[in-house]
Amino acid sequence: MEMRFVKAIQFTRLIKAGGRLREFNFRKLNDKEHELFTVNVCDDRGERILFQMQKDQNDWRLGSQQVPAWIGQQESQLNSAIEDELKNENWN
Repeated sequence: MEMRFVKAIQFTRLIKAGGRLREFNFRKLNDKEHELFTVNVCDDRGERILFQMQKDQNDWRLGSQQVPAWIGQQESQLNSAIEDELKNENWN
């Protein structure tokens, strides 16, 4: 019997968005078809906003779901956070 182990990738980054420093929580999903991260962050009322980032050629992009503008404006920083974590921690 062959056993296969898959590393769980999960990390948190503080990113300034919407005029505030916010804690973004990232978790990689093990999907054979797509490279996906789920991301969650609290809004001003303390409610969690969940969204996905998908690998699109060389960059991580927001999925087709609706997110507040303050998240959409930080897409490049979210992309950088994922790339930095994957590069620095040798998850591959």
